Amino acid sequence: MALAHDATGLLWAAEFRADPARLETSLRRYGLAAEPVPVAAPALLAEAFARYFAGELRALEPLPTGAVGSRFERGVWAELRRIPPGETRSYGDIARALGGAVSGPGPNARAVGTANGRNPLAIVVPCHRVIGADGSLTGYAGGLETKAWLLKHEGWRGLQPTLF
Repeated sequence: MALAHDATGLLWAAEFRADPARLETSLRRYGLAAEPVPVAAPALLAEAFARYFAGELRALEPLPTGAVGSRFERGVWAELRRIPPGETRSYGDIARALGGAVSGPGPNARAVGTANGRNPLAIVVPCHRVIGADGSLTGYAGGLETKAWLLKHEGWRGLQPTLF
């Protein structure tokens, strides 16, 4: 993972190292553009990610994060953080939780999808836990294989093997 944090350890962005340009895009989008300086992550962050990948699935939940994004985006991301490991929600579920509907005016599934795609805190704000209304895996910045791996890692039973 590539992490953007300040001197106090406050986490502003977390992206998959496979796409470091996405980290810079996330930072710029929210007015946090800074010259990236490769440093070791603070122990609090490094240990939390190591514990998560070792199977302690709630290890990232208490991490201190910066507040970026529009009011709506922050609302979507807060709702995503309420999805427990091993569970998923559809885009429509998130829209309804925010007082909207699957389609139409107000918070809707499409707006949730856009906010989900702008999430600068991969895994910490678990946008990988959002799936299509039919249970299918849908777009993920880290790639669908990564999304499937994360869901399997968290014990989600919704993935069914495909026979050829």
